[in-house]
Amino acid sequence: MENHLKIEKDLFTPLSEDEKKVNTVVRPSVGYWKDAWNRLRKDKLAMVSLVVIIAIVAAAILVPMLSKYDYAANDLSQTYLKPSAEHWFGTDNLGRDLFVRNFYGARYSLMIAVLAAVINLCIGVIYGGVAGFFGGMIDNILMRIVDVLYSIPLTIYVILFMAILSKPGSSGSGLSTIVLGLSITYWIGMARIVRGDVLQLKQQEFVLAAKSLGASNFRILIRHLIPNCIGSIMVTLTLLIPEAVFTEAFLSFIGLGIAAPRASLGTLANEAMVGIYTYPYQLVFPSMMICLIILAFNLFGDGLSQALDPKNKR
Repeated sequence: MENHLKIEKDLFTPLSEDEKKVNTVVRPSVGYWKDAWNRLRKDKLAMVSLVVIIAIVAAAILVPMLSKYDYAANDLSQTYLKPSAEHWFGTDNLGRDLFVRNFYGARYSLMIAVLAAVINLCIGVIYGGVAGFFGGMIDNILMRIVDVLYSIPLTIYVILFMAILSKPGSSGSGLSTIVLGLSITYWIGMARIVRGDVLQLKQQEFVLAAKSLGASNFRILIRHLIPNCIGSIMVTLTLLIPEAVFTEAFLSFIGLGIAAPRASLGTLANEAMVGIYTYPYQLVFPSMMICLIILAFNLFGDGLSQALDPKNKR
C-alpha cells in the first residue's frame, strides 16, 4: 500500500519561463462598477460632458449666492444694458442682471428636472418591475393603462393641474404643476425598459434558485431582478433629465411654467422674445444654456450606456 502512495521526484520538472508567463495574471479582478468606471474614464467625450454638468450645477448654486446682484431686484435706471464687465450678460427691461438670472434659471430648471426624474424613477421601476415579473393578465392591464396615459399630451395635464392648483395672487403654482405633469407621463419610458429587462431576467437560473430557497415574490423582485436592471435604469435616468429640462423650458416659454419673479431658462427665453430684434443677446444666453445642458447630459448618457454594457468589456 505504501509503494502505491510514493510519488517519484523525477515525475516533476520545473516550469520554463514561457510557461510561467502563460499563467501570469495580466489583469487584476475588478467588480462590475469599478470596471464600468474604468471604461467610462476612457471615454473623453463623456468625461468632458460630466465636467460640464458639474460646472453648470456648481455655478447654478453658487452664482446667485455670491453675486452682489439679486435675481429679482429691479433697477429701472439700468434697463436694457448690453453685456459688459459690470453686467456680463446685460440687463433686462427691469434692470435685473441677466447673468445672475440665467444661472438662477438654470438652478430651477435642473431642480425641476432632477425632482421629476427621481419621482419617475421610483414609479417607473416599481410599475415596470411588477408588470414584467407577474406577466399575464396583470401585465396586460398595467400596459394598457400605460398606453392610455401615453396617448394624452403632456400639455393637457399641465393645463389641468394649473387650473386646479393655481390660486389668485399665487406665484408658486408653476413649480408644482410642471413637476406633477412630468411625474404623470415621464415614468412610462422607464417602466417599459424595466419591464423588458425583467421579462428576460425572470427566466434565469438565479430566479429559480431563489424560489427554491423559499424567497417571496417581493424579495425576488427587489433584491434580485431590479438590481440586475440597474445599468438600463441609470442610462434612462441620465437621458430623462435633459428631456425634462427641455420640456420645462417649453412649458415655461408658453407661459405654463414658473411664475414671476422667479425664473427658469424657459421663462427667460419667453421674456427675451419681446425685444428679440433690438436686444437679441437676451435670448442667446438662456438658449445656449438649455442647449449646453441637454447636449452634456445626452453625451454623458451615451458614454454611460457604453460603459455599463458588459458586452463592451475587453
